[in-house]
Amino acid sequence: MPPTHEVFNQATPLGDYAAADDPALLEGLRREGAEWAEPEVREVGDAAGSERVRAWGESANAYPPVLRTHDRYGHRIDEIDYQPAYHVLMDQAVEHGLHAAPWADERPGAHVARAAKFFLWSQAESGHGCPLSMTYAVVPALRHAPALAERYEPLLTSRSYDFGLRAPLGKSGLLAGMSMTEKQGGSDVRANTTRAVPTSEGHYVLTGHKWFTSAPMSDFFLTLAQAPEGLSCFLVPRVLPDGSRNALLVQRLKDKLGNHSNASAELEYDGAVAHLVGEPGRGVPTIIEMVNCTRLDCVIGSASGMRAALTHALHHAEHRAAFGRTLVDQPLMRNVLADLALESEAATTLMTRLAGAVDRSVRGDEAETAFRRLGVAVGKFWVTKRQPVHAAEALECLGGNGYVEESGMPRLFRDSPLNSIWEGSGNVAALDVLRAMARSPESLEAFLGEVGAASGVDDHFDAALKRLHQTLGDLDEAQYRARSVVELMALTLQASLLLRHAPTPVAEAFTRTRLGGEWGRVFGTLPRGVDTALILDRARPRR
Repeated sequence: MPPTHEVFNQATPLGDYAAADDPALLEGLRREGAEWAEPEVREVGDAAGSERVRAWGESANAYPPVLRTHDRYGHRIDEIDYQPAYHVLMDQAVEHGLHAAPWADERPGAHVARAAKFFLWSQAESGHGCPLSMTYAVVPALRHAPALAERYEPLLTSRSYDFGLRAPLGKSGLLAGMSMTEKQGGSDVRANTTRAVPTSEGHYVLTGHKWFTSAPMSDFFLTLAQAPEGLSCFLVPRVLPDGSRNALLVQRLKDKLGNHSNASAELEYDGAVAHLVGEPGRGVPTIIEMVNCTRLDCVIGSASGMRAALTHALHHAEHRAAFGRTLVDQPLMRNVLADLALESEAATTLMTRLAGAVDRSVRGDEAETAFRRLGVAVGKFWVTKRQPVHAAEALECLGGNGYVEESGMPRLFRDSPLNSIWEGSGNVAALDVLRAMARSPESLEAFLGEVGAASGVDDHFDAALKRLHQTLGDLDEAQYRARSVVELMALTLQASLLLRHAPTPVAEAFTRTRLGGEWGRVFGTLPRGVDTALILDRARPRR
């Protein structure tokens, strides 16, 4: 080969690495009561950090799902074909309990263990996490209909991935979806016009159009429709008990910015059989049980995406040189990488704390239930907002190499805005925090108690905590200022957790920059004196 084509000064392939060898994750796993799960968490991390699993993710995104509305003879079938790697990812994820398995696990910390595994597995490919998340989240909502829960829950928690359109109760495992929004309403679900008519057989018949339904090949969906008593929640199976298809038509698949491995569709209910879940006219309070769980997964997913982007950026910087030194040893690049690592660690620490709150809440801890109500909403707003800017900066660390598909960075960037939109965009999430404080004063008390546990150890934090109390005591024009209020809540919560649980240099770097004003408006503006060596060592991918 001519010498002009000699390849040098390029980063080596990332290769296999131990994704679970992440101090922030493992410390949180142990702290939140799931230390017993560390062997399986490490097993999932080894798989997620492998070239093999990343290749599955690349294939599942390179060949997106395809809708087949009719078979060769003209029969309506509404089948969606997925690239085989998608099914391999799903099979492995279900086997490891990334879906609804924690609801059948009585061990304290089961939901934390599941969160850690979901965090790791999503670093390899995030799109297939959507049906996993909805299947996890459907269980508490379905329990509002005990007879349905008794039949379906054992199959939802089963560790068997049984893909295909067959009668649900004859399968070895089930996946669930959610179909709420309509074209005229979006997040304003009370504007839904889908009609639900009761029948003499005890079920309902639904007629209407749903604008955005992810994972439309799920075995059943929770959906909202207008019953005689008002907006109500229903279970709509894809296949009826006799094996015939329910009147649920896939009109088209969405052509999305990212999330390419996962199908999202418009659905038409044309007299579809449905079963009431919860009380008639109480559809939103019923399905909100599902929404609250998927919002936790939005936090986990965005924290996962940040960790994946940071891993790629660090690996590149350690193997490429410029101006006589590797990039990671260049002072300005080191500043950028440490800043990205700081953001990632704060997100991971918050994610594990919220998972712990969920775990203790479902086991009857009222104080944790109160904290969860605000904590998850605050975390959903903030962490999902941070991922897109984090992904963009991490991509830039690779320069032009990061702008090409082969690097994996464009996919991370395209996927990054999703969690901020799903289950209520930024405005919805911020306003939900205000509603929670107004309707559940105990949730604000619990939140402030959690944040205040770190008071007295850091001047920047104490000043921010004082500002937070002043802000919450003066909520004039609250809706107008909702984003700034919730941002301060999120930053003080993250700072409190880091001050109590992270190494001192990490916590102090966070409070100086995010709360103390020693920071610019872009990543890479850490002040002098920050221990970048320690921060980067905690973030470095390990073989």
